[in-house]
Amino acid sequence: MTEAVPYLTGQKDGKIAALTFDDGYCDNLLNAAPILDHFGFTATCYVVSSSIGRTNQWDSNVNNAIKPVMNTEQLKEWIDYGFEVGAHSRTHPHLTECHGDVLKGEIDGCREDLERVLHCTVRHFSYPYGSWNPFVADMVERAGFQSACTTRRGRARQGDGLFRLSRVKVRKYDTLALFAWKLVAGYEDRRAYDLAEYLDKNK
Repeated sequence: MTEAVPYLTGQKDGKIAALTFDDGYCDNLLNAAPILDHFGFTATCYVVSSSIGRTNQWDSNVNNAIKPVMNTEQLKEWIDYGFEVGAHSRTHPHLTECHGDVLKGEIDGCREDLERVLHCTVRHFSYPYGSWNPFVADMVERAGFQSACTTRRGRARQGDGLFRLSRVKVRKYDTLALFAWKLVAGYEDRRAYDLAEYLDKNK
């Protein structure tokens, strides 16, 4: 994301792809990192600071599988690959339901936790569950982050706003053809528009 920001702000021109992972799962390091490194790609992994070395407990009440999250040494190995760590809150709450010091702790505190144990600068944020509003985005910007990603579908473009960036979600059952269609043909951009239109009509 650090390399992508100049393109999103218009300081650089060209087509780019920024690779991001949410939550900090161990399989990001074990499965993705060697392949990315082999092909010369970098990536940003957004980490839930209170879950380092634990599991994704925020999914315990849903049908998602409980998975191990990277510990400190594994996160340092991720960084040693030349990859980046971003903040994904302290406890993975819906940030729009947090207020005052709790919200500040989830945002500022996450970065403080990560920088303390990893000895690196954490510049970028991702909203848990994609839960954000203008007030939350303002809090993230005031905390000194350079960007923040949502789960809104679509390709991020110049002028979209660095603290409400869209993303193209890649799912485990996506075929190679669908993956290419999402990136090249604007498939996700149209899906995002269709969803926004539907929500507007059904308010």
